[in-house]
Amino acid sequence: MTQVGSGQLPEVAAELSSATRAALARAGLDPEDVARVVRTALTEDLRYGPDATTVATVPEGLSATAEITPRKPGVLAGGVLADVVFDLVAPGRIEIVEREPDGSRLEPGQPALLVRGEVRDLLTAERTVLNLLCHLSGVATVTAAWVRAVEGTGCAIRDTRKTLPGLRSLQKYAVRCGGGVNHRLGLGDAVLIKDNHVVAAGSVAAALAAVRAHAPHLPCEVEVTTLEELDAVLDAGAELVLLDNFTPAQCAEAVRRVRAAGTGTKLEASGGLTLEVARQYAETGVDYLAVGALTHSAPALDLGLDLREDR
Repeated sequence: MTQVGSGQLPEVAAELSSATRAALARAGLDPEDVARVVRTALTEDLRYGPDATTVATVPEGLSATAEITPRKPGVLAGGVLADVVFDLVAPGRIEIVEREPDGSRLEPGQPALLVRGEVRDLLTAERTVLNLLCHLSGVATVTAAWVRAVEGTGCAIRDTRKTLPGLRSLQKYAVRCGGGVNHRLGLGDAVLIKDNHVVAAGSVAAALAAVRAHAPHLPCEVEVTTLEELDAVLDAGAELVLLDNFTPAQCAEAVRRVRAAGTGTKLEASGGLTLEVARQYAETGVDYLAVGALTHSAPALDLGLDLREDR
């Protein structure tokens, strides 16, 4: 990035370091996808020019250590993105001295990251780093609460495609940090037959047959709204069934029918689920709870960046 205060419009660096790329790959994230998100965020901040407040108030060359610390307890997700932001804002000039790994449980006042660099660089990067960490840590924190609610039942918490545009891979990463399991990433990596597909195909059985003919290599899930529909898809050999808006009693009956059929079909409960009833549903024996709120309604975890001036 062009030196802040030079009179030139700041430009985001073109490349990530090899170390940052490797860290993203280990986290199961596409470096180019993540860099695109971060560049978009930085451009929003820098499209009108350098950070005028920082240039006016911070002496050039002043260095400091900064702590990124939660104000509330939660689960960290997105710490690896700090490397991306710092690479693009100030390549090679900001050092991450200490960090907690993503997925760590954080307590108020416990630093998640400790970084060192020139203050102008740190403050230019601050909001982008915090926006990403606060949001993703919020997703991880909510997911962890659901996971704790069903602990010991054998039921897994799964996300949905109800994600913010452009942030799907990162939000689903945050779900994994919180102990959850990812559902399909898009429309082409798995099949989910829903009510509109059934209407178009003529029946659940017809829709399932059409999918098997068109995409036999993809995992396939079928949504049902009644126990009678469940019986029909079990007869058709469905391997995974989504129980839409079933009550706990209906879920328990669905589990009984699957076991009686001996098909090994997995069951996923969806619709109307809340944290308060999560364990009640999980104890019915279903394999998954599908929770859109993990990504579409998670409140941000409050984290802040505070400077400690080096002397």
